[in-house]
Amino acid sequence: MKKVFQNIIPAAAAVLLTMGFSSCVNDLDVTPIDPNLTLTPDRDAMFNECYANFGLEGNKGDGNANITADDAGTAGLVRQLFNTNELSTDEAICGWGDGGIKELVINAYGSGDTMERIYWDRLYKGISDCNQYLSVFGAADATMTAEVRFLRAFQYYLLMDAFGNVPFSEGITHTEAAPQYTRAQMFAWIENELKENVIPNLGAAVPVVNSATAGYGRVNKAAAWLLLARLYLNAEVYTGIPRWNDAKDYADLVIASPYDLYQTPTIDPSDNGIRWSAYQKLFMGDNGENGAAIEAIFPILQQGDMTAGYGCSEFLIASTFNTSMHPDRYDPSATNGTTEAWGGNRARKALVRVFFDQSKTDEEIALLTKDLTSYEMAALAGDQRALFWAKDHSFVASNRTDFGSGYGVCKFTNFRTSGTQTNAKFCDTDYFIMRYAEALLTSAEAEARIKGGLSATDAGTTYLNNLRLRAGAATKSSYTIRDILDEWQKEFYFEGHRRVDLIRYKMFGGSTGYQWEWKNGAEEGANFPEYRNIFAIPNTEAPNFYKQNPNY
Repeated sequence: MKKVFQNIIPAAAAVLLTMGFSSCVNDLDVTPIDPNLTLTPDRDAMFNECYANFGLEGNKGDGNANITADDAGTAGLVRQLFNTNELSTDEAICGWGDGGIKELVINAYGSGDTMERIYWDRLYKGISDCNQYLSVFGAADATMTAEVRFLRAFQYYLLMDAFGNVPFSEGITHTEAAPQYTRAQMFAWIENELKENVIPNLGAAVPVVNSATAGYGRVNKAAAWLLLARLYLNAEVYTGIPRWNDAKDYADLVIASPYDLYQTPTIDPSDNGIRWSAYQKLFMGDNGENGAAIEAIFPILQQGDMTAGYGCSEFLIASTFNTSMHPDRYDPSATNGTTEAWGGNRARKALVRVFFDQSKTDEEIALLTKDLTSYEMAALAGDQRALFWAKDHSFVASNRTDFGSGYGVCKFTNFRTSGTQTNAKFCDTDYFIMRYAEALLTSAEAEARIKGGLSATDAGTTYLNNLRLRAGAATKSSYTIRDILDEWQKEFYFEGHRRVDLIRYKMFGGSTGYQWEWKNGAEEGANFPEYRNIFAIPNTEAPNFYKQNPNY
């Protein structure tokens, strides 16, 4: 990432990093204390602020947050997207003592947990940014307005998915509480908003493949199509009515666009071996320059010397490494491309198992993978996505608080295929919150749901095999619906998808029969009630303002 928000709207970049135009949901109508002071809103700065909510904790860099958080680093949207949708599942485990982390890990979350409250506040902060822009500049530029409407709809989608029935407002007044929409109402609004007000005015679905090019980081029609595809893929969860055909139709629009899978590894000249696989390059410090952005439908911009913070890619890199891990086989002295290695998040055994023969016991997989580096693990698995670190780690996460209990994950780094990073401590790794691979998996799953599985002649089989080929894995002639869940996990682990996928497959809350380590607080796993498929509305909001979700 080279130019951060300068390539969204150049004139406003400096303004964005020094001041904000937004405030909390119920504190948007403000006047100057000095009656002689006139505030003239800056359209470009307000526009950039709408994007910045996805990648920045605050407007002043390291240690600053524009929402309430005891630790400013926890205030990032991506950090809480991860905590909410990964720590509560069979993929990630963390032993930190931050408020709500343990509760997420053992599925005992409630209305007083800090992490979910921060996620709620961050999303509503972003929505209020968008509402304020639209109220002041909504008629100024049709494309910019459509982008802001998309950003607002995306954040409402994340709220609806996590919290169910949520407050909704398209205005910025603080004179009365916003009405609380049901999930079905929210679904209908997002669907209509994207179709009627967003897609017609967004830019064409054309990727910007280099961060030095103007417009890198801005969304276009492909992002709206993909959000609709995601909405429809989970429609049965949200409304009780499946929409598989609609999910496939909108995913296929993305597939037919100029976006594509990135498939070019970096070859080391010393021995002509693969130094960085194409998959790894999606999550590296120069992913905005190395070609991987052909897949980036919505990249969240990061640059170490300008976006210094702990709530986006920096968190995903630093929290998953300790100083003993080194994913570059050509440089064993390296760690993750930054000076930060916190030793927090690591893999539960179910995530590692999906890359190996499922008939093998835990003991057999542990013996097979013992003391492997991440590049040795990927080679053994026959899949370049199996980026797990076993040296000095146990396969089973029997101790929740010990980073060595459970394999390390070497997926996100700040290494670059060429050049040097802009800051030793903070990363340049853009976070691809929406990428082309999601369209392939969505279309394949929707087709399989319609047909009861995929055969050799189905388009979905081709799409899934393309993902496997990119990772150097063997192709398959058919896929069951259950097989496709495994493909989702292999491709998107630690990217904030897993909870949503497990709920869609009816393998999260309720009497599912599917267990994982520490599920519901039991080391071998135990069912937890289905009402925990959504989180409690934070006690800062309920019951004083809004109705609490059932059983919380």
